[in-house]
Amino acid sequence: MVGINSQIYSQSGGFMGISFAIPIDEAMRVADQLRASGKVVRGRIGVAIGPVSKEVAEAIGLSKAQGALVSNVESGGPAEKAGIEGGDVITRFDGKLIERSTDLPRLVGATRPGSKSSIQVFRRGAYKDLTVTVTELKEAPTRGGPEVGESRGSSSFGLSLSDLTESQRKELKLRGGVRVDAADGPAARAGLREGDLILSVDNAEVSSARQLQNLLGKLEKAKVISMVVRRGEATSIVLLRPGR
Repeated sequence: MVGINSQIYSQSGGFMGISFAIPIDEAMRVADQLRASGKVVRGRIGVAIGPVSKEVAEAIGLSKAQGALVSNVESGGPAEKAGIEGGDVITRFDGKLIERSTDLPRLVGATRPGSKSSIQVFRRGAYKDLTVTVTELKEAPTRGGPEVGESRGSSSFGLSLSDLTESQRKELKLRGGVRVDAADGPAARAGLREGDLILSVDNAEVSSARQLQNLLGKLEKAKVISMVVRRGEATSIVLLRPGR
């Protein structure tokens, strides 16, 4: 036996030959826990993740479209304590390759809470090896978005920008970042909007609106510019196409 059927696909209410199964190793792990303690315990590291598309992989310099793109890191959670950041791509967990983003929750969930696990991330063009302490899966807290500062600059890409104050950076736990006050033209078409925080451009960290303008000025002839952008509690990679 390789799995236990959990669902069937049907348009008529009867079996059509297609079913969805739980892998047998996962089913046995759950059964062992239920026998031992009467409940199922799963591990967590406190990240929200998504897939890595081929386009994103090419833009950030990742050799293959694989791994789990970190969109949010829980404040004070295991991942933050380990040094994982929004925009990182998790490529390995405990030495196991993360081919699809869905591989990570399965591997983390099967890890005993309290265990220290190795984790490899791809960040700004380089791989980093970190260690994370897995905790027991519980509902993660959420919080609202931050206040933002006044506008100071603009760019030819359709961006109006402002610097974050020191207190805002401290509240957001950011070393740098620039706020988007308005987005038009190429920036709007890329999906940027008011209130977004641009953290890096083409693997270079952003610390001020002036620096960001200078970086974009040097990239006007680029086909695609990758940006790590934070919106509320979520972090994503945005692909900006100059002149389009």
